[in-house]
Amino acid sequence: MSYHHGQPALKLVLERLPASLELVVATIVISLILAVSDRGPGSLQTGSVFDRASLLGSLIGISAPPFWIGIAFILIFSVELQWLPSSGRGTWAHLILPATSLALYRLALFIRLIRAGMLDVLTMDFIRTARSKGVSERKVVYKHALKNTLIPFVTIAGMQMGSLLAGAIVTEKVFAWPGMGRLFLDAIGVMDFPVIIAWALVTATIFLAVNFAVDVIYVWLDPRIRHEK
Repeated sequence: MSYHHGQPALKLVLERLPASLELVVATIVISLILAVSDRGPGSLQTGSVFDRASLLGSLIGISAPPFWIGIAFILIFSVELQWLPSSGRGTWAHLILPATSLALYRLALFIRLIRAGMLDVLTMDFIRTARSKGVSERKVVYKHALKNTLIPFVTIAGMQMGSLLAGAIVTEKVFAWPGMGRLFLDAIGVMDFPVIIAWALVTATIFLAVNFAVDVIYVWLDPRIRHEK
């Protein structure tokens, strides 16, 4: 039982779980779409202005803390421009700023990971064979090269999705997002230990489930991983 709320701690955490999952899924989707669309053609232009600008942007994204980016977004897009709401949850507009501020770090990480994998795969024999057969460059990049890059990428993406549940705590507080992270911080403030323990239990369970899902996706991506009797 929660000391502060007088209700079952696990129930309180599970009530906040949908809001946290909504934020995590939106963050991962934004990161994946932008990373794949950027590093697909970008991998063919190593050393170009586009490639250097992409790496510089990823360096900034990795270096800047998400909560600081969130505060900057509030000042720019909510206070100055008044385009988007600064806090709360309700419409898709409330999701843009917190999801984007969390996505920048993951996007930077994904861009660097896909770039390294693509540069390695594009030098392999099967890529040269596909090109010699007259396969279009777009198909070579997205169907042949990118799919073979996804094995290590899926591992990192899965771990990032699990860690986001714990890593989004301060961002949820900054944007007053009613998720598990905000509940966790409030529980720390009033020393509500049952809620803290319930949050840790739910977060660990989801992290394990995500890692299991990653192992299942491996089989779909690479048939060589399948085990036969």
